[in-house]
Amino acid sequence: MTEQQPYEVVQRFPAFELRRYPSYVVAEVEVQSSFDRAGNAAFRTLFGYINGGNAAQQSLAMTAPVLQESGQPQKIAMTAPVLQSADTGPDGTNGAFVVAFVLPADMTEDTAPVPSSPDVTVKAVPGSTAAVLRFSGRSTEEAFAQRTRELEEAIRDASLTPLGPPRYARFDPPYKPWFLRRNEVVQDVSNPMAGDTL
Repeated sequence: MTEQQPYEVVQRFPAFELRRYPSYVVAEVEVQSSFDRAGNAAFRTLFGYINGGNAAQQSLAMTAPVLQESGQPQKIAMTAPVLQSADTGPDGTNGAFVVAFVLPADMTEDTAPVPSSPDVTVKAVPGSTAAVLRFSGRSTEEAFAQRTRELEEAIRDASLTPLGPPRYARFDPPYKPWFLRRNEVVQDVSNPMAGDTL
């Protein structure tokens, strides 16, 4: 069974869960691609890293989900996610995306094997509190955009403040039937009532 990125549910709202994610480590790669193709473009390089393409020739467990971030250029992480961030091109469709696999929870930046490929970077990501909207179906740019709008509205209704761009999480392999696939929009938030990050 694929290891899942750990988190704690802080509170359930009608449209989303408020979760606390501990710090984690990711292996990431930057690709030039469209939103919908970025994960595939980065997969072979990242899979090579966790399949022994590293200085220790060590195989690492595959984790979920694969995360993708778009909007602002920012590096992202993965545990069994792959993370992706974007710096879109002038036409709005192609740009530089960072796609990342979250590494197993017991791994630190210091204990993660050094990548053999210069395209792969290993980095630590600090913990955060995030609003998460889960949905099934295809993980296309259009589907994520629709769910992001829904989550943004629900966050405002809950008097929470978004921090940074959203991340897009894909949990299932491409051969799984589209209607059974698990996807999530993950938005870091702060609580203005408390005056600080949750």
